[in-house]
Amino acid sequence: MKLKIRNLEEKDWDILPNWWKGWKWTTPNRDALPQNGLGGFMVYKEDKCIMAGFVYTTNSKGAWVEWIISDPTYKDNDRQEALELFITSAENWLKLLDYKYILFIGRHNNLIKTFKKLGWSADENPSYELIKKI
Repeated sequence: MKLKIRNLEEKDWDILPNWWKGWKWTTPNRDALPQNGLGGFMVYKEDKCIMAGFVYTTNSKGAWVEWIISDPTYKDNDRQEALELFITSAENWLKLLDYKYILFIGRHNNLIKTFKKLGWSADENPSYELIKKI
């Protein structure tokens, strides 16, 4: 079956926290995510959700792709295709909105390898993410 992509919906919050828990990650607070956790896309096949991610838009020509997460129990061989569909769909959507730059910050090797495969540049020097809740 063919992979498809759609906007995130409220019902996705019935599964997203379980995915983060399954990967032993902390579920981000919805109010820290774009559009209160609905600003992104879900990749699916038939009625099976596979992968999701979020897109932060700004008042500049730059946007940020983040919090890419997948179903940890999904083992079909199209996981890589799902990731590439998410990334290219986010790129295409942002191009339609006249964005010129997209940022991704990550440390997972497969994610970084996939972004590079799709033409993204990577700074090979380590950096640190800093955050403060105020």
